[in-house]
Amino acid sequence: MKRIVQAIEFAAELPPYKERALSWAPDIAGFDPGPIGAFMGYDFHLGPDGPQLIEINTNAGGAFLNTLLARAQHRCCDPSQQTADTNRALNGFEDAVFAMFKQEWQRQGRNSTPRRLAIVDDAPESQFMFPEFQLAQQLFQARGIETLILDPSELEYVDGALSAHGKPIDMVYNRLVDFALEAPALGALRRAYLDGAAVVTPNPRAHALMADKRNLILLSDAQTLRDWGLSETEAGFLDRAVPKTRLVSASDEAELWSNRRKLFFKPVAGHGSKGVYRGEKLTRRVFEEILKGDYIAQNFVPAGERTLRVDGTVTTRKVDIRLYTYAGQHLLAAARVYQGQATNFRTPGGGFAPVFEV
Repeated sequence: MKRIVQAIEFAAELPPYKERALSWAPDIAGFDPGPIGAFMGYDFHLGPDGPQLIEINTNAGGAFLNTLLARAQHRCCDPSQQTADTNRALNGFEDAVFAMFKQEWQRQGRNSTPRRLAIVDDAPESQFMFPEFQLAQQLFQARGIETLILDPSELEYVDGALSAHGKPIDMVYNRLVDFALEAPALGALRRAYLDGAAVVTPNPRAHALMADKRNLILLSDAQTLRDWGLSETEAGFLDRAVPKTRLVSASDEAELWSNRRKLFFKPVAGHGSKGVYRGEKLTRRVFEEILKGDYIAQNFVPAGERTLRVDGTVTTRKVDIRLYTYAGQHLLAAARVYQGQATNFRTPGGGFAPVFEV
């Protein structure tokens, strides 16, 4: 999985890839302030053909919580069963995260470190991941960076300076799912970003180049990537690991409907599990709605399964694996345990789970 991530990031550096990805991205993605995006997330299903990439995410959530969980698990399990890589990732997580944000800061031409950082999301205290925001806040403040957790409506941009409640904001850890910063409530953040007045990570360009679901069409076309200059070695990794993906078109209605049981449908602009459909469960009515919207169709790859005990009863749950990375380098691996067609955190016995290399 680590090697597949590196191949993806090699592909994303190809000029023809960037040109194609930006061609369907919003205009704001054309602005390149320098940062490449903190906390990239690569989600995989595991099966007999090896790891299969399901999705790429910017502002991938859960890394702080998963580190806490893995450390708790580490204390109750035999450390000799875990490799040095696992121990190194857990022990060095805070330093790696701080270094990542410092690099993002410096990629925009800044020196040293920011004085004040804002973690920004819509109504953050109501978010499922709010405890994670608090863990991030603790990490930054322990290293001397004042850190606020804010709703974007609390931001102001006046005279070239981004602020909140009278305090200047140097850097924004962006947890919003409005990836192009288009909502009116994001006006101050958008202007500050485009003026280069604050370092924003992850930013709209990072999402456009890496996490727009249409990019899976490019990454699953190994021959085109070869033609664009990707090496045979890197193209081979992607050929084996990225399920074939296509853009849904009404002109292909008959073929898509006929082959729907082999497909998984995802909205281009969606995030998480919102609006996704496994083809074999589609009704004709829902399929007609998919044809009218912007969707991709990805070859269906079953999730792996694990056996576990829930309230004394042995059962099975689906599992996928998320790699958290920065600049192609591994930060942490975690699992998501669930039932149904997509991950959620409401399944008894489900949620995050640590991953140990053994």
